[in-house]
Amino acid sequence: MNAFRRSIILIVFILVPTSIFSQDKKFVFNGYLSNMQSVMFEKWDEDWLAENQIHNRLNFRYYANEKWTFDLELRNRLLYGDLVRFIPDYSEMVSGDGGWMNLSWLMLDKPSFFLYSTIDRLWVDYTSGNFQIRAGRQRINWSKNMVWNPNDIFNAYSYFDFDYIERPGSDALRVQYYTGSSSSVDLAAKVDSANKVTAAGRYIFSAFNYDIQFLTGVFEDEDFVLGTGWAGNIKGAGFRGEFTWFHSLENSHPEQFMISVSGDYTFRNSLYIGLDFLYSNIEYDYNGFGEFYFSALNVKNITFTDYNILAQVSYPFTPLLTGTFATIYYPSEDGFFLGPSIDYSIQENLSLSFIFQYFQGKFGADITNKLTFSFLRLKWNF
Repeated sequence: MNAFRRSIILIVFILVPTSIFSQDKKFVFNGYLSNMQSVMFEKWDEDWLAENQIHNRLNFRYYANEKWTFDLELRNRLLYGDLVRFIPDYSEMVSGDGGWMNLSWLMLDKPSFFLYSTIDRLWVDYTSGNFQIRAGRQRINWSKNMVWNPNDIFNAYSYFDFDYIERPGSDALRVQYYTGSSSSVDLAAKVDSANKVTAAGRYIFSAFNYDIQFLTGVFEDEDFVLGTGWAGNIKGAGFRGEFTWFHSLENSHPEQFMISVSGDYTFRNSLYIGLDFLYSNIEYDYNGFGEFYFSALNVKNITFTDYNILAQVSYPFTPLLTGTFATIYYPSEDGFFLGPSIDYSIQENLSLSFIFQYFQGKFGADITNKLTFSFLRLKWNF
């Protein structure tokens, strides 16, 4: 399919009027459109790299009857600026599709800008009684924690990718059977672009006012995995955790494991505080924050170091204005992350956000690495 035809298809999707879908309650249509300006630099008084992104998301869902549901969701992004011009193969890196089905298209790819579309949800769901089966590109969310999720073996995500709230999906088959009001058996298998298979089973149940899960399976044809997770509360404060152990099927690496624990509490005045901890004994070999920030993720490299300690606080100063501050300490890298942000609701479906991300630490040689990102986003939900 040539670029012109792809562009026509994209325009048709964007211009489909909402009224078509609102005529029948079986159809649901929504999405958003945002414009985000960003800058990146290592030192504030040296070169700044600027980028602008226009991001459109379209979600289509059809409830055929009580048993059958069909879903199609896609994101369209136009990026232009310094990052496109100066980072080699930046368009291929951003638009790459890690799924078994290649559902991403570079419709325009020029030296200073590119336009691409990707379908990150495309599934059919059949539900009958306590039985549910879903096939296609979907998100399989087995995580319990808020930030770092060692149990999320099917589609890991980056905490720093705040603009992708839907998070990645997998080309998978998933079967669930609900054995009770708060217990179920879950079987899932996915294939990625390299034809590697991740397949696992999970049992989830409630005990002592906690949701508890156990999982086991194979990760990317390389590791046997065992894991557990929980979610509950202690005197009104949320308490969650996840543990995953990886055993190489071909003895290509020593035993590996990741453990994360988190707690959070919301006060009566709506002040929110959260603490997260992650430990990984996996050896990482990054040359700096930039390499980690732009790398493709799986569950084993959701971090770049062994110890990770996060604290965050959020407070609605007014019903329309919310401020958030997060910081992460990396003891082994003598480093840290700072992430303040402000969200302002202009009107019901229109918001303005400012996000700041600052990284500092040492990688390998005793040289301090610094990296700063700053984002200004206007977003309209429909």
